[in-house]
Amino acid sequence: MDTRILDNRDQVSVLKDEIGERCQGLFLDFLETFNFEGEAKYFNKAKSMDKPERNTLTVSFPDVEVHNPQLGKIITEEYIRVYPYLCEALRIFVREHAQVRFQNEYYVAFADVPTSIKVRDLTMARVGTLTRISGQVVRTHPVHPELVAGTFTCNDCSTEHRDVEQQFKYTQPAICRNPHCQNRTDFTLDSSRSRFVDFQKVRIQETQSELPRGCIPRSVDIILRGEMVETAQAGDRSDFIGTLIVVPDVGSISMPGVQADTQSRKGNQSTDMDGVRGLKSLGVRDLHYKTAFLACSVQSSNPKFSNTEIRSEGLTAELLKKQMTDDEWLKIFEMSRDKNLLQNLTTSLFPTIHGNEEVKKGIVLMLFGGVPKKTGEGTSLRGDVNVCIVGDPSCAKSQFLKQVADFSPRAVYTSGKASSAAGLTAAVVKDEESFEFVIEAGALMLADNGICCIDEFDKMDPKDQVAIHEAMEQQTISITKAGVKATLNARTSILAAANPVGGRYDRAKSLRQNITLTAPIMSRFDLFFILVDECNEVMDYSIAQRIVDLHCRNEESIERVYSPEYILKYLLFARQFKPTISREAGDLLVENYKRLRQRDGGGVSQSAWRITVRQLESMIRLSEAMAKLYCCEEVTENHVKEAYRLLSHSIIRIEQPDVNLEEEEDDMRTEAGQAEARQEAPSSDERQGSGAPPTKKLKISYEEYKSIGNLMIMYMRKEEARMEESGNETGLRKSDVINWYLGEIETEIESTEELGDKKLLLEKIMDRLMYHDQVIIPLSGTGLRSKSRDEDTQETEDPIVVVHPDYVLEI
Repeated sequence: MDTRILDNRDQVSVLKDEIGERCQGLFLDFLETFNFEGEAKYFNKAKSMDKPERNTLTVSFPDVEVHNPQLGKIITEEYIRVYPYLCEALRIFVREHAQVRFQNEYYVAFADVPTSIKVRDLTMARVGTLTRISGQVVRTHPVHPELVAGTFTCNDCSTEHRDVEQQFKYTQPAICRNPHCQNRTDFTLDSSRSRFVDFQKVRIQETQSELPRGCIPRSVDIILRGEMVETAQAGDRSDFIGTLIVVPDVGSISMPGVQADTQSRKGNQSTDMDGVRGLKSLGVRDLHYKTAFLACSVQSSNPKFSNTEIRSEGLTAELLKKQMTDDEWLKIFEMSRDKNLLQNLTTSLFPTIHGNEEVKKGIVLMLFGGVPKKTGEGTSLRGDVNVCIVGDPSCAKSQFLKQVADFSPRAVYTSGKASSAAGLTAAVVKDEESFEFVIEAGALMLADNGICCIDEFDKMDPKDQVAIHEAMEQQTISITKAGVKATLNARTSILAAANPVGGRYDRAKSLRQNITLTAPIMSRFDLFFILVDECNEVMDYSIAQRIVDLHCRNEESIERVYSPEYILKYLLFARQFKPTISREAGDLLVENYKRLRQRDGGGVSQSAWRITVRQLESMIRLSEAMAKLYCCEEVTENHVKEAYRLLSHSIIRIEQPDVNLEEEEDDMRTEAGQAEARQEAPSSDERQGSGAPPTKKLKISYEEYKSIGNLMIMYMRKEEARMEESGNETGLRKSDVINWYLGEIETEIESTEELGDKKLLLEKIMDRLMYHDQVIIPLSGTGLRSKSRDEDTQETEDPIVVVHPDYVLEI
């Protein structure tokens, strides 16, 4: 070694980078001379950087290429080499034009870089080049101060060493620059004269759309500095612009026993027959370095509307209107004036799914959501709508979830069977380098301000279902583990799909017996839809024709009223409205809730589960979603009626099993005359012994039973009103109602045997309406005149019937 270098350490000149200095001058010229629409584009931005918290200037990379293509090429190919000179040019530019009086680190952030690659394509050829990658943030670390340029004092001779560059680890001077001092290790950091910058590390994972079949998603650590910290939250899909770098693997360096063992473990002799025993035998563990991505800029890769993120906070409808073009505003205005907007949106969002219109409407309202509120005591009232779909196989449940996950800008699709409680909420893991506990986001955290689609919801372990109770109602996730106590946001709508017990829905059983969900989980869903695969010739033909068209003509068979792009724009615009509930709408909400509670007590309209105030809140959220759908500032009665209809359809109609008209027949007749008539009639064993045909089991669907019963009640009320006007007091008998209905359907009856079966069916329906549902009241004779046996038998078997005065007809 040349001793002259050691003796003249303070006289050693620093090697200059001519390319870097040239790029510094060209970039400074770009900042000062680039004009946009006749004004210096970056001059005003530089003035705003006179504040201590500002240290990053965002530069559009296409502007650099337009100004000087050669400069753009050098920055792209030699980014890691010239980046310090670009930051120095920015520091000079800011000090000249902003009159900054304090020392600060300045950084250049490039935006709109055209070169975009996948996480899987980050190879060593990309090291040092300007690159843009995209992925989903799955883990965020807390923000720490990073030492970028340290000032050290030699403890032997007190010589000061300024601006010692730090290379992603604590780096002391190699040797004291005092020629008479040989100190190499004993230095003290002077923190007051050193320069620090905010530092954060996040981890991203390649998105599902980029993942090859059968592969595990790859991840990469992203390093953020300065103003870029806290710009990427867990669950965000973002574009990161920067370069791939190689950094020291501090964790491996500090771990004991990681030196490579290249000798054979058998007698310390290496033979050619041993072969390759893994990476450790090749000495790879000696390379204490790993790759990371140093990002200078973070941009959301969620679908945008006029450079604004979907569902981002702090927006208003007026601000969005100013950012729209004339054509965009005209289209949005036309959509808001569409009287059939809800139906058109369902058709446009689910063009490949036939039928299930109520489910589609519920999902559309879920996309718009209600209005979140906070009470004076600080209690949060959620505005997101939760929807559950339970049904037979092949009813397009998973298809609903997949299409919502593909359409929604921030949605997570997961399976309940393959997910744990930590995977759904959040996990506390130990960092590999700092050995600190950090929070890794689960599905509900990743879907914050979005939608979490959970398939196979019924296959979840009961312990895992309990974990999402808090997230579904309070929209938070509380963690107390390994010394970490935190409450995280999970402001997400949940769209779940489940299968009935045994694979198919049994209409003879109640909803509780058909599904394995607990009552707390069921009550947290605003809408609960049941899809039953029934044999219907017309419906089967329509579905089959739709599927064949989809396979034969594919895109040609898909008809959309509105394109998904415009639906996203309209969704962003409409979600900015915060409709308030008018007094008339509030009164109607109370009346509808009272009606649901009264119907919950029993009778033909018993609901699927106990009606509580959660169903009232669900009705409020659905009403607000309807108002948002039409861009209204106030919830009207029409919005409440549609919300009540949808809620009533989801929680009332699905509960009813098939009606067995032979069930508890003896209990329905309680009068003494009916008991006497049964004694005189031959028993079933006597009828079978005499050769009589066995009695048919009468069972009809609840929908058919309700339809026939409604028609009979409407006819009876009409006749009662007519008799009251004419003064006729004879009354309407049971046989009159049955004969009227048979006359209405006489064209459908083809034989005498079919006529007898229909008449028996109608008699059973009338008996159930009278003695089970108590909707129709049979009147017994009154007065002092004694009746003959024939008259008494007629009043017993064919009584005068009236509709219960308090019964409200439900269509």
